[in-house]
Amino acid sequence: MDSQSPATRRVLVAKPRGYCAGVDRAVEAVEKALDQYGAPIYVRKQIVHNTHVVKTLEARGAVFVEETEQVPEGAIVVFSAHGVAPSVHEEAAGRRLKTIDATCPLVTKVHNEAKRFAAKDYDILLIGHEGHEEVEGTAGEAPQHIQLVDGLDGVGEVEVRDPEKVVWLSQTTLSVDETIETVARLRERFPNLIDPPSDDICYATSNRQAAVKEIAAESELVIVVGSANSSNSKRLVEVAKDYGADASYLVDDASLIRDEWLEGVTTVGLTSGASVPEELVEGVLRKLAGLGFTDVQEIESVKESMRFALPHELRRDLRAV
Repeated sequence: MDSQSPATRRVLVAKPRGYCAGVDRAVEAVEKALDQYGAPIYVRKQIVHNTHVVKTLEARGAVFVEETEQVPEGAIVVFSAHGVAPSVHEEAAGRRLKTIDATCPLVTKVHNEAKRFAAKDYDILLIGHEGHEEVEGTAGEAPQHIQLVDGLDGVGEVEVRDPEKVVWLSQTTLSVDETIETVARLRERFPNLIDPPSDDICYATSNRQAAVKEIAAESELVIVVGSANSSNSKRLVEVAKDYGADASYLVDDASLIRDEWLEGVTTVGLTSGASVPEELVEGVLRKLAGLGFTDVQEIESVKESMRFALPHELRRDLRAV
């Protein structure tokens, strides 16, 4: 049989993939707020880093703004899953805004760690990507104590006051392998570097990277569904290449898949970032099926059951109805 026969073409679909508990909570918070209070509901920054989710919520009456000052006084504003600095809460209070804080609880955990170590006068090395909203929010908790380490290249620039009082924290959506390597390099410089009380990289990021490692070894091509500004989605592309895929591409949806990517390919790996609705993955599967990739196998590396309650400000008002 010809190796390119459609009968031999298969898709290995990673599980877990797509929405994590924090994203699910944040998107539902905006949807419930629209139901409860009516449009418009203002959202500071993208609620999650996914183009399709943002457009869908905009169509329902959500208004996305970059800064709190763009929200009319007294209006309702939702803070995104990535978290905000204390100064943003202060600005909102100054404008008499009703706030719904949809910060992922796992990001809040990192904020609390930053506050606790800053109170003990530690130098805090925050591993993350410069300019990312989550990093800006965490750094805002203790700007005098936190310095950013943007990957391995940033290790040599770190300066601390006391090598005996240094702790590392991290953005929740980083590459697990690269973070381990960065911490090892930091520890060469600061042997008494303290680890956070628990892993800062979130369970969903770790699980999705583990699932991609499993399918990449058997795939010539791995397609990751996710938006270009999604840190965890971009990491999945990198992990796929590192673990055996000849090529890996990030696409917002099926329309961006190019036929030439599939030339000579018999096995495609497929996954999605933690802010991607499953309907976009289904769209990719339909496109691949039309190109002869009809043998679909789901590869489950770990079971997920995590759920987070809605923000308390919203729960209170929903109960009052």
